[in-house]
Amino acid sequence: MGDVQNRYDFVLLFDCQDGNPNGDPDSDNSPRVDPETFQGLVSDVCLKRKIRDYVYQTQQENGSVHKGYDIYVLSGTALELQQRRAYNHLKINPKDADNKTKRDDIERARDWMCENFFDVRAFGAVMSTKNFNCGQVRGPVQLTFARSNDRVYTMEHTITRQAFTTEEKLASAGGSTEIGRKHTVAYGLYRAHGFINPVFAEQTKFSEEDLALLWNALGLMFDLDRSAARGLMTTRGLYIFKHDSKLGSAPAHKLFESVAVKLKEGVVSPRSFSDYIVTGPDRSALPAGVEVLEPLGRAASA
Repeated sequence: MGDVQNRYDFVLLFDCQDGNPNGDPDSDNSPRVDPETFQGLVSDVCLKRKIRDYVYQTQQENGSVHKGYDIYVLSGTALELQQRRAYNHLKINPKDADNKTKRDDIERARDWMCENFFDVRAFGAVMSTKNFNCGQVRGPVQLTFARSNDRVYTMEHTITRQAFTTEEKLASAGGSTEIGRKHTVAYGLYRAHGFINPVFAEQTKFSEEDLALLWNALGLMFDLDRSAARGLMTTRGLYIFKHDSKLGSAPAHKLFESVAVKLKEGVVSPRSFSDYIVTGPDRSALPAGVEVLEPLGRAASA
């Protein structure tokens, strides 16, 4: 398959029940919220992490990652070591007589990183470290923060366990349990927006095959990311607007506005997806040159 040739804009809907979708390290890891509206927030970095993990887990066979689908930003890995792989494979000397890497060598290393790492092709990366400089690349796939449709109710729970972390704590506790805390939102339906720029796809060689994998990841990433802390998280809708050109045929915000989410009449405190009505775009009213794809099916109808 060739590089992506069309512009895409998309709406992602997902929810969280009795879990913490994205802890805020500046607030004792409690769920992120907008302090003015108390709507829940999930960062774009959090969503990209789940996409990366899905790709890494699904593109392996017998312990080896399929060629081209390694992950650059991988938990527990130094980025410079990933860049070193490019230099070793291409047999590039990191420094010349002036203690600098040649520009041509940096470009070769950058192209190798794009070829071998899915997340570099998709999201781009700043790889211009002092050692093993692989330059910078701007990725075609970009995501916004996700924001909940309504305010979320955050709770802090006290939890206990009978085991202790250290012998000192066991001795000082006198046999009582150890106490901790856990933060959750009761329920939140979140909405994120995404964009795919085919101009940047040409630069990183982000292909139609990569694009299909991205759609799969957005639909299934929460199923490979289960934990007690995150509760029940599920992708509820994915609305993809495909333009018939590279530059696009309509403003993204106009297309996003055609996907409406509202509470059912009489519901004050939503606690499940069934408390909402999601209305997808009216295909007959779409601008010329735009079609809508819904790989997950319609989330709901008015």
